[in-house]
Amino acid sequence: MSTYLALAHFAQTWGLVYFVTVFVSVLTYVLWPSRKSMYDAAARVPLRED
Repeated sequence: MSTYLALAHFAQTWGLVYFVTVFVSVLTYVLWPSRKSMYDAAARVPLRED
């Protein structure tokens, strides 16, 4: 039983750290200033008349 509790505690702690790291990485990637033009162009796609 204590092995399960130790494994559950490890997974909860380091899983949280992992997901927070992934979240911050994705947020940084999306909000990086050099990507603004790419997202502005993508936002105008539905308004284009081809």
